[in-house]
Amino acid sequence: MDRLIETGRIVNTHAVAGEVKIEPWADTPEFLKGFNRFFIGGTEYTVIRSRVHKSHVIAKLEGIDTVEDAMALKDKVVKIAREDATLPEGSHFISDILGFDVYDRRLEKNVGKLKSVDLLPAGAVYTIKKGQSEFMIPENGGFIEDIDEKKKLITVCTIEGMGHDRDED
Repeated sequence: MDRLIETGRIVNTHAVAGEVKIEPWADTPEFLKGFNRFFIGGTEYTVIRSRVHKSHVIAKLEGIDTVEDAMALKDKVVKIAREDATLPEGSHFISDILGFDVYDRRLEKNVGKLKSVDLLPAGAVYTIKKGQSEFMIPENGGFIEDIDEKKKLITVCTIEGMGHDRDED
């Protein structure tokens, strides 16, 4: 497991004092608000202050004092140190579960590997890939039953017509 975890992207500057606007790649923007340091472009930055603004995090970073300084960080990925993070029971970092096998209990077979997880306003959507085919499973609705990090296995229970019913084995 990597020591640093990607948790967002700087999408813009905010105001004129060198604040950055971060698009969080977490369940909620509040998660990022709790960190005292970020790693951006290979450099560690101390977080002087941060707050949630709509669905983003506005952060003031030590050494970033002008809008020009902040603009130089635009489109850069924000990372946190794994040791700085504490997740609630049953939660996982997306980067840790990518590539896990996905087993559909209804079909009683492996239906592919987890390719990505997109965090949308209505909830997370898991994209599963098998061969050249891909399909999506929403986290909401009880389709994701279990994520076992030790077995590297995600157990789902889909309904007919979710896009992976045809036999491609």
